Amino acid sequence: MTSKELRQKYLDFFKEKEHAIIPSAPVVPENDPTVLFTTAGMHPLVPFLMGEKHPKGTRLANVQKCVRTVDIDEVGDNRHLTFFEMLGNWSLGDYFKREAIEWSFEFITSEKWLGLDPRRLYVTVFAGDEDAVRDEESIRIWQDQFAKVGIKAEAAGEDRMVNYEKRIVPLGKDDNWWGPAGETGPCGPCTEMFYDVSPELGDVNDTFANLVKDFRFMEIWNDVFMEFNKKADATFEKMAQQNVDTGMGLERTLVVMTGKDNVFDTEFFQPIIRKIEELSGKSYDDEESKVPMRIVSDHLKAATFMIADGVSPSNVERGYVLRRLIRRAVRQGKILGIEGNFTSKIAEVVILEYKDVYPELGRETKKIIEALNQEEVKFRETLEKGLKKIKEIIAESRSAERISGEKAFYLFSTYGFPLELTKEIAREHNVAVDEEEFHDEFKKHQELSRTVSAGMFKGGLADAGEMAAKLHTATHLLLAALRKVLGEHVSQKGSNITGERLRLDFSHEKKMTPEEISEVEKLVNVAIEKNIPVKCEEMTLDKAQKSGALGVFGEKYGDKVKVYDIESFSKEICGGPHATSTGELGKFKITKEEASSAGVRRIKAVLG
Repeated sequence: MTSKELRQKYLDFFKEKEHAIIPSAPVVPENDPTVLFTTAGMHPLVPFLMGEKHPKGTRLANVQKCVRTVDIDEVGDNRHLTFFEMLGNWSLGDYFKREAIEWSFEFITSEKWLGLDPRRLYVTVFAGDEDAVRDEESIRIWQDQFAKVGIKAEAAGEDRMVNYEKRIVPLGKDDNWWGPAGETGPCGPCTEMFYDVSPELGDVNDTFANLVKDFRFMEIWNDVFMEFNKKADATFEKMAQQNVDTGMGLERTLVVMTGKDNVFDTEFFQPIIRKIEELSGKSYDDEESKVPMRIVSDHLKAATFMIADGVSPSNVERGYVLRRLIRRAVRQGKILGIEGNFTSKIAEVVILEYKDVYPELGRETKKIIEALNQEEVKFRETLEKGLKKIKEIIAESRSAERISGEKAFYLFSTYGFPLELTKEIAREHNVAVDEEEFHDEFKKHQELSRTVSAGMFKGGLADAGEMAAKLHTATHLLLAALRKVLGEHVSQKGSNITGERLRLDFSHEKKMTPEEISEVEKLVNVAIEKNIPVKCEEMTLDKAQKSGALGVFGEKYGDKVKVYDIESFSKEICGGPHATSTGELGKFKITKEEASSAGVRRIKAVLG
């Protein structure tokens, strides 16, 4: 089975189960300010998981492109990736545990669909704790599914020993509980599906942890049951709208479908690895080359998608992550002996392989190539000097077995070495880095890699959703004001909302004058003072366009869309959360106006 066939089979299956198919959102979240990247299919759907009505209904499915960096140090093994695709289906207050589990089992094992051997399928469920009871319902549903094909499936004991009969494993919150993304918000138990990728090794009879650690079991699917809302006092209450959020990793599933034992030996990576072999003159089959080639291919694939969705290398937030990935790839390329700039050549292969599925890669090819070339040139200028300097610092620090935070910060500020790169090189020489002191030196740059997946703000999705709604509405007002002041040639080229500010990229050739900025601010604030109701109407895309609505996100939800109308000021197609009236927004202030790319300007603004 090819990746194209697997994607289509999944969507066809859930279409048969009356799910509407929605397109992938960008890897930069538009509606969830609690994270830097879209790490799962649920992020673009946060408003709807919180109760807002989705224009396509209560059953949804799609293939979502994702970026996760929490496992970056694990990339190079058989399963961990920075960029991956997630097959997902959602119930927004519709079906719940029984249907989700039954359909997961049907899709995995039915000959009509994937036809995988149910005897090689093992599952985990929530074991229960002081906050919520053991998920006996999921255990019973799984037992029913296995019984359909003549398999006895018991729950493993506290020793978590797994064999052919004990194939349901209760685990704690660390493994089988989702959320909340912040301190508060929706959360609940989950059930994960694992497949035995090496049956030739004999009978399964070991602890679950060992079977996963030894790569005997590979996780392919996770069904999350958003059953509870965690409140500010740390107690849990049943949610009025109980949702299902599932995710099936495309790359891992293709591994088990093709009989491989790792993601890098599939069609997702082999064309990229062949290019790395060509550039380096090394063979992927050489054990010393295997891990560096995997890291280069993974990191530059992720970088390609991130740049296509509007991320630029920098020293903060998303840009910091992108810079780290590119520089890590360049260093691994140096280990492989690749001479000269090569990152854009790898990106060209990624674009060729994926542009039919994700057309934005083709549209943004020039931007991707330019950004990679510029960053690689910049890094190579300092890499040699930095490597020489870090070796001196390591030699000086060997007696203390620790590089001071001050010296680590010096490597960052002078040679552009991210903390993680310094740690990585130091670790190779059995020397640690004083991270706490580094952070003290680096107070202005607090968004480092571990924060990326842990979440950006303490507030949960509900808290973040309220501010996101206000900033989303302010973005509509800003775009309308720009069109009034600069002209109707202005169109949105991208946006991003965090818990503190909005960012809007728009088409305009010239730097805005102070007078133009002041006039735009004034128009937005006048609209806020008028306390205009924000009206929402669902309609077909065709009707929306005929009504004069700007189609900024017109393709996001297909033929049926939401139109937000702020009378006499703004009318836009949009899928995000919004305030109920403009008076809720407070004072609007533009904090920066700058160039984003050729013919595109960028505004950052806040609400006070």
